[in-house]
This record gives sequence, C-alpha cells and structure tokens, in this order.
Amino acid sequence: QMRLVESGGGLAQPGGSLRLSCVASGGGFSDYTMAWARQAPGKDRSIIASINYINGRAYVGPSAGRLFISRDNANNKVFLRMNDLKLEDTAVYYCAAGPKTDGVLTEQSDFHTWGQGTQVTVSS
Repeated sequence: QMRLVESGGGLAQPGGSLRLSCVASGGGFSDYTMAWARQAPGKDRSIIASINYINGRAYVGPSAGRLFISRDNANNKVFLRMNDLKLEDTAVYYCAAGPKTDGVLTEQSDFHTWGQGTQVTVSS
C-alpha cells in the first residue's frame, strides 16, 4: 500500500519561498496522479495543485502564478514550489495520490491516499 510523507514545511516570511516535498513508498508511483492540498485554520481542505504521470499535465488552482507542482518519477517524489508567500498561505499542506489519468484531477474525492501533512506558517 502506498505511503506518502511530506517535508519542507516550517516558518517563512511574507514574500519568501518554500519548496515542499513528498516521497511515496509502497510501489506504483507511475500509476498515480499526485496532488497537493491544503487546509487553512477554520477552513476545509482543498486541492491546490495536481500533476498526472502520463503526460505531466498539471492543474494549479487559484494561486496559479505563485505555486508550481512538479514530480520526479525516478525517485517517487512530488514537489510544490511556493513563491511570494502570503499570510493566507498559512495552512497544513497534504500530499495525495489518485488514479492515473491523462487529464487533471481537481477534487478531494478524486484522491484515495493521503499523507499526514506538513505545517506551513507565513508570518513576519
């Protein structure tokens, strides 16, 4: 069974950058679409970016232009680069895996495996 472990969270200043990493174990990385979701305090968790394996097609939600998702298929990793951090980026960030597709997956219900999350706090 696939296991996902996130890293790279922490405290960052407004305007700064962070790169989150997620490593998958348990096999079958090429069978999955990977995604990042976040849950801010008092809000529901939602998918913010996803990337498929077949053609690398990516979806980035409302923060497109500041957030970039990528994957390293050789090392079973997916990354989220966040630039120009804002206070409202403060959240727990989760890595998720969903079924293989040549399109994009954008809903939480599309994804069946989740990591434990990593906290990102943006504060001056």
